[in-house]
Amino acid sequence: MPNFKPGIALFFAVASLAAAQQIFEEANVVNVEVPVRVYQGGRFVDDLTIADFELLEDGKPVPIEALYLIRRRAIERRDEIRRFAPQTYRSFTLLFEISDYSVKIGEALDYFMRDVIMPGDSLTVVTPMKTYRLKPRAFEVRSRDEISNNLKSLLRRDAVIGSMEYRDIIVDLESLAQAILSGMSQKADQRTETDFEITTPQIYKDGAPFDELLNTYAATLARLDSLRSVDQDQMLAFADALKKETNQKYVYLFYEREFVPKIEPNLLRTYTEMYQDRPDINQTISGIFEFYRRDVFIDVDRVKKAFADASLAVHFLMITNPPKRTSSIRYTEQSEDIYSAFSEMARATGGYAETSANPEALMQNAIAASENYYLIYYSPKNYVRDGKFHELAVRVKNRDVRVVHRAGYFAGEPSR
Repeated sequence: MPNFKPGIALFFAVASLAAAQQIFEEANVVNVEVPVRVYQGGRFVDDLTIADFELLEDGKPVPIEALYLIRRRAIERRDEIRRFAPQTYRSFTLLFEISDYSVKIGEALDYFMRDVIMPGDSLTVVTPMKTYRLKPRAFEVRSRDEISNNLKSLLRRDAVIGSMEYRDIIVDLESLAQAILSGMSQKADQRTETDFEITTPQIYKDGAPFDELLNTYAATLARLDSLRSVDQDQMLAFADALKKETNQKYVYLFYEREFVPKIEPNLLRTYTEMYQDRPDINQTISGIFEFYRRDVFIDVDRVKKAFADASLAVHFLMITNPPKRTSSIRYTEQSEDIYSAFSEMARATGGYAETSANPEALMQNAIAASENYYLIYYSPKNYVRDGKFHELAVRVKNRDVRVVHRAGYFAGEPSR
């Protein structure tokens, strides 16, 4: 997740996330709201009634007290045993974890501003540098095109500034990998062409000997790793802040596919054979292998539960730009770990995960997966504010369908 640093721009003000969750108290009765989406193939199923659904909490059936069919913000159909007052205004959060701004990303923003957001909805935008919130009266004083152009300008600037260190590290890794490969070639040639081995250190890039290059390459990988670290506490704080929003909440996380210039593992193993008499070099190479096998060290289950409890839908949208290609360097994808963790989060919140080279298509598909849904309401029996997580399961009777919803909620003190 990005660092949330507040900023102020022409039409966007500092984001402040506030007030009341989707578990609320009414006359000493706790009510739970569950957004549900039902699909048959790729089609949203819109003809279901309250009698078609079965709801389980911790594996036990509970009675459903109301069902509402929502399209965008309109309550199209009500099926009530007890009356509720659904809040259908929307809170959108667009997060951009990108190192390059492109025209295609701009097209996705144009689509969102032109066809999706409506007056009364809220919008928070998190760039690689800052957090912005659309001012409530922005549509009254500026056209959608003007607002979209302003947002694109902010994102373009912040992507360039925010990813400057990342891009510098990638360039350094490319240069170091080239120099190390060149060094290996020189070492191999020297061994095959003469019976005598050079005992003085061989010099490669900028006067640096091979072992120093290797150490610098490992240190640069460590710098990259620190930039890509996922801050679990920050993620949990973000979920807690969004939990307090009263609207229907949607998070669209655009994550740019990452490729890191790497020396082929087989070549690194060859280096260990060539430098068997240098335990320091072998130790450095072992460290490089550790970075190659890097995992995301977060408690995925805990994060999934926190976001499910916040009653928001996370849509994880991976922008799959193609890798660079050179004759001597392998550009290895370094985002499988991120994709796995965030895809699980999307599923736990009833959201959507997809990969594409086209950000506008990603946005359109995610919006299509968001705009039609049911709201189920029920009152848990024997509710105890003990902080425990209660798992939810929603089924549709006698239909071969796919049901998407949040995984559950924590029983705790309601928001004031």
